[in-house]
Amino acid sequence: MQVLTGYLLVMLRITAWLVIAPPFAHRAIPARVKALLALALTLAVGGTMDFSTLSLDTGALASSALWQVLVGASLGFCCYLVFAAVQAAGALIDLFGGFQLTQAFDPQMQSGAAVFGRYYQLVVMTLLFASNGHLVLLHGMTSSFKVLGLSDQLSFEVVSRVVTDGTAQLLISSLQIAGPLIAVLFLADVGLGLLTRAAPSLQAFSLGFPLKIFVTLAVAAFAVAMLPAVSSTLTETAVDTQVQVLSSSAAAAAAAP
Repeated sequence: MQVLTGYLLVMLRITAWLVIAPPFAHRAIPARVKALLALALTLAVGGTMDFSTLSLDTGALASSALWQVLVGASLGFCCYLVFAAVQAAGALIDLFGGFQLTQAFDPQMQSGAAVFGRYYQLVVMTLLFASNGHLVLLHGMTSSFKVLGLSDQLSFEVVSRVVTDGTAQLLISSLQIAGPLIAVLFLADVGLGLLTRAAPSLQAFSLGFPLKIFVTLAVAAFAVAMLPAVSSTLTETAVDTQVQVLSSSAAAAAAAP
């Protein structure tokens, strides 16, 4: 019973992580595949763990199950927060490029997004699988059991600090990704303004909308070349964030009386 209960607790943490963490949380991946992946990871991780000290008391098991779900969900949200910078960068490009009017609800991402928001998200998800970045994320998740065991608790103070810092980093990363294209669009607006000032009869601003769309499509074709490096950097950042949460929580638990 201890071994069976231990495997179920391991599966709770892994399943909660898979439901939230990209790229596995994407709706394009069938639920059956996610369930089989969670089962396979549980069997692989559980085979390396010792469940002899696991308590079978009802209250302790309920508390441990709740903590496993919270740990998995927190680690998954940290990964999601890192990769959300790509979609935020695409949203900024849509806003400055005039594509925001095409925003619609995307059932696969369960959020509203316009053209470049969806495009950037799909490209990065594809690059994650193509570059084996998903294996790096899975390795970081399975290693969490070595740092934070089934009987250890997560520090909410650490999670709140990481989420706060991650939100600020999300905004900075999205501006870094979309910054060159936004600068080009800003210069296009400045040029149209100067042209209108010099020759008001030309009504240059009437060409602003199609011109900005053309500039966005032309420059975005070159900006896509940055996405492989961005995907690699975000993968490393996501793993480092998970390690920071786990190590800080383990240190806080060890320092507690």
